[in-house]
Amino acid sequence: MNLTAKEIEEKLSAIHDINDPFFLACQKDERKTVQKLVKKWLKQYEKEQQLRQQFQNMCKYERALKEKGFRMLAGIDEVGRGCLAGPVVAACVILPDEFYLPGLTDSKKISKQKREEFFQYIMDLAVDVGIGFVSAKEIDELNIYNATKKAMLLAIDQLKQAKPDHLLIDALELPINIPQLSIIKGDEKSITIAASSCVAKVVRDRYMEELGKQFPEYGFERHVGYGTKQHLEAIEKHGVTEHHRKSFAPVQDALNFVNG
Repeated sequence: MNLTAKEIEEKLSAIHDINDPFFLACQKDERKTVQKLVKKWLKQYEKEQQLRQQFQNMCKYERALKEKGFRMLAGIDEVGRGCLAGPVVAACVILPDEFYLPGLTDSKKISKQKREEFFQYIMDLAVDVGIGFVSAKEIDELNIYNATKKAMLLAIDQLKQAKPDHLLIDALELPINIPQLSIIKGDEKSITIAASSCVAKVVRDRYMEELGKQFPEYGFERHVGYGTKQHLEAIEKHGVTEHHRKSFAPVQDALNFVNG
């Protein structure tokens, strides 16, 4: 093989088959630089295979439902249930049959950069996406459990391009006349729920980043409303905003302290 190591690296980057003749030829090349490239390619290939297998495993519920004749499967998940401030946000996502996004899983396990990339890919390819917001004020009025259900129902209602014939929901059942399947840790087990988890997380994080510009002393853009040490100290120092959930213990305690 007369190619330089750099030329070999470029050619290997375009190969995804372990039986590709060029890769097999590289394995026989005795140059140390080439063998390092072969090891690097093998490591990447194994990672891709693992992600492919993970993706296939996360499609099992979707495959089973499609075998029963369902076609418009909507995944539903929420983010922000445990926060002290900001809305609870739910997303409802319907994916096309050919959708493939290895690495997609529970949005909390994906880096911010990767979530943003996945979000754009999902939004570009999805058959339809609906978003539901329920404010801190409504959470205080309804309680977080009922507020979460309301956000999910609003997300379904926001679908404009397609009507779901079956729902896959992360850990909840909804009072709606559509067949549904509640899956514990669904964002790790169903690719459709994982997609909705990613969309809801990015939408809510962006909202909280904007809130951070309005209330810079609270650092919303960093903790997105969760009860971090920084957030609790900010509440103690600056008080409670209209975006705080007054029915949640730490916020309630702060109000009680102020009111004597």
